[in-house]
Amino acid sequence: MNISPSVEPTAWSPWQIRLGLWRRNLSEFLAELWSHPIAFLGGLVVLLFLLAALLAPQLTTHNPERGSLRQRLLPPAWQVEGRAEFPLGTDAQGRDLLTRIIFGAQISLLVGLLTVGISVGVGVALGAVAGYYRGWLDTLLSRFADLLMAFPFLIFAIAMMAFIGPGFGNLIFALAFKGWVEFYRLVRGEMMNEKTREYVEAARALGRSHLAIIGAEILPNIVQSVFVLGTLRLGFFIVTEASLSFLGLGIQPPTPAWGSMVAEGRDVMLTAWWVSTMPGLAIVFLVLSLNIFGEGLRDILDPRLKVD
Repeated sequence: MNISPSVEPTAWSPWQIRLGLWRRNLSEFLAELWSHPIAFLGGLVVLLFLLAALLAPQLTTHNPERGSLRQRLLPPAWQVEGRAEFPLGTDAQGRDLLTRIIFGAQISLLVGLLTVGISVGVGVALGAVAGYYRGWLDTLLSRFADLLMAFPFLIFAIAMMAFIGPGFGNLIFALAFKGWVEFYRLVRGEMMNEKTREYVEAARALGRSHLAIIGAEILPNIVQSVFVLGTLRLGFFIVTEASLSFLGLGIQPPTPAWGSMVAEGRDVMLTAWWVSTMPGLAIVFLVLSLNIFGEGLRDILDPRLKVD
């Protein structure tokens, strides 16, 4: 009688287990997002802006910084004197507005994402240390954060840009200099709450170091709140960048920035309304979509907001 050899169970490596869990969590998240149609629509609009920014050179053949005076202030294509090659019209320099809006999305999203990234990095690191260790360091950081919070964000950014001068790098620095505070306050409060829980006490009993407890035990449990806040702050930073560029303190012409594009149309607002209106609508649609998507993420990811 032949005896078939026993089949050994498949041994899964740790990264394969983590990948499987990540895929399951992603599937559950997408299913939850689909059940929130308004948030799903907001996320879809944000995705379209991201794709347009990434594929900008392939989506248009016009130069975003150069135009022809023979084509200046052409109306949108659906108006009587409009042309199909300029769907949203042209500005006072004869540049295609749709092209400048698409390339302007690159600037707005890059500024927003870089500012959020720096703010998250600084705020999470300082908030985790202050909330876990407390003591004099917590007092010092909290008082400095309270001092920054006392100033309205836009006024503080205007003062910073007036002091250090306009430019892409200076703009990121001015926004992130105060932008980390919200993430610091969130992580500090969550850290103070989480460090007294039983799983943290169990990790201490097992002899795990403080850094291991912070990085491997507590932070994974609050990363969802940080992600939601980051999504909401992204829209805020985009609006602030547009405001600074509108005032001439942010991205400088001829680089296509939505705020400076709105400012360029002020002098011709009554005769060529589209020069200011089109980039203004781009700001509204992107920021509104980000806020709707962020609110949906908060409902999905933060279990404390769910009603059993």
